[in-house]
This record gives sequence, C-alpha cells and structure tokens, in this order.
Amino acid sequence: MAETISQILKQYFSPSVVVFLISLMPILELRGGMIAAALFGLPWGRALIISIIGNILPIPVVIIFIQSIIKWMKNFKPLSGIGCWIENKGVANGAKLQEKYPKTLKIGLLLFVGIPLPGTGAWTGALIASFLGLNLRSSAPYISLGVLLAAAIMSIITYVIPSLINMI
Repeated sequence: MAETISQILKQYFSPSVVVFLISLMPILELRGGMIAAALFGLPWGRALIISIIGNILPIPVVIIFIQSIIKWMKNFKPLSGIGCWIENKGVANGAKLQEKYPKTLKIGLLLFVGIPLPGTGAWTGALIASFLGLNLRSSAPYISLGVLLAAAIMSIITYVIPSLINMI
C-alpha cells in the first residue's frame, strides 16, 4: 500500500514531501513513510526526521478534536450509527482498561504506538488516549516516545537489514 501511494504521489511531489504526506496518513503513518523513503533511496537521517515529524503532527489534532468529530457524527444521520458505535466501543473499552491497568496505561500506550503493526500507531494511540480520558499534556509524550520506538524498529527493518543483506 505504501509503495502504491508513494508511486502516485511521486508524480506530483518530491520524495521528501511524499514521505512526509505518507507519514501523516492514518494507517500508513511512520511505517509507510519509512518504507517509501527506503524505496526512494532517501538517506536514513532525512527519512527518519521527516517520518517522525509527519507522524507526530496529527497527535494533538486527534486528541483535541476526536470527541467533537464523534459527537458530530452521532448527530449527522448518515454517520450516526458509526459515531455511536465508535463512542460506545471506545468508552467501554477505555473504562475496562482504566479499571484493569490504572498504573500502566501510559506505558501500554507507548508500547501500542511503538510496535509497528497494522492498526497501531500515533493516530490510533491518540484515539485511545482520548477514550481513556487522557489529555494532550499527559498522553502526547508517551505517544511521541512510541513514535520514536516505531522509528527505531522501522529503521532497522528498512535500512539496517537491507544493508546487511547487501553486504553478504
């Protein structure tokens, strides 16, 4: 998916801008940005900085505005079912986590964001933080550290391992 999107965007933007845009996108996020950067042959340092910045920028927007967006969805007839489902699911699961792991929620959030698997990342982490009732000040540092962890893992996957393989 990152490869397809990067090829389409490459027609209109420089590789650095494409990596930034992919890193901003939900689902692809930093993981997709680092893959696109490696495919474009961008130097590791530039790829890392661009991907991290692109992935961290949406965090405050999601945390601050997601509840308002869900409220709007609930009041907009075509999206009301989805809005209600998201809110009910998020609030219920958030309450369970708060009750079960009150002292380790933020570390769990960091690890959730930091392990680069499908469905994890800064967007989902910010959404989870919102449903846990965590404000921007208390959750953004942990989400950002998770992004840095994901950046380290993706750097190994996209730059270190291919370099080692090429040395053989």
